[in-house]
Amino acid sequence: MNYCFFRVRLVPENITKKAARDAKLLKATVEARAAAKTARVASRAAATANAVKYAAEYAKEDSDLIEAKRAAKKAGNFYVEGEAKIAFVIRTRGINKLSPKCKKIMQLLRLRQLHNGVFVRMSRATINMIRMVEPYVTYGYPTRANVSRLVYKRGYGKVNRSRIPLTDNSIIAGALGEQGIHSVEDLIHEIWTVGANFKKANNFLWPFKLTSPRKGFGTGAKKRHPFANGGVFGNREALINQLIAQMILLDPPN
Repeated sequence: MNYCFFRVRLVPENITKKAARDAKLLKATVEARAAAKTARVASRAAATANAVKYAAEYAKEDSDLIEAKRAAKKAGNFYVEGEAKIAFVIRTRGINKLSPKCKKIMQLLRLRQLHNGVFVRMSRATINMIRMVEPYVTYGYPTRANVSRLVYKRGYGKVNRSRIPLTDNSIIAGALGEQGIHSVEDLIHEIWTVGANFKKANNFLWPFKLTSPRKGFGTGAKKRHPFANGGVFGNREALINQLIAQMILLDPPN
């Protein structure tokens, strides 16, 4: 009588457990990736919708301004625009002969380095602070286009005390999502309109590191003289936009 024996290979229990664990982790990873993809699609759709809404809002604002100017001219009057809500302040001098009080104000304004720039909400307190350090800074009222250019071209966010480039909307959403700011356009809109969360949005933006202005601050301009007398420091009002264009290497506005 012939007998046939078969050798049965028993799979070790640790191998079985590892296979089950790997399958469970793979399923969780696939589900997490699908959920993240769905969330990204929804966030992109929301960001696009907000951008369209903001563009319509800006267009209406511009058209209302034009209509108001035309109506005033037709009535033989002059239309005076409202005061600017924000200013862009640029540091123009270093630390030499800087008094402790001015140094502290510079720290409060976050202007710690030469050619740093920040947005400042115009109020009585901030105006007084700027006047105290006026010989060391130049400032003015930026246009909406320049606010957008600064954020897109030189915008960095502060995440865990680190300077992170704004390469993705998720960086902004992670830091300011609780305030309803989820994209770059939301951030620009909050800065430009000086919304309720302006302080948090502005503090999230790292001070803009600008280059030395192309072709200098002007022919014969001296840093120790005010801008009104052909110098550098002081209030430039709308002319700050030309300086911004020179310091982020753009063609100056016509």
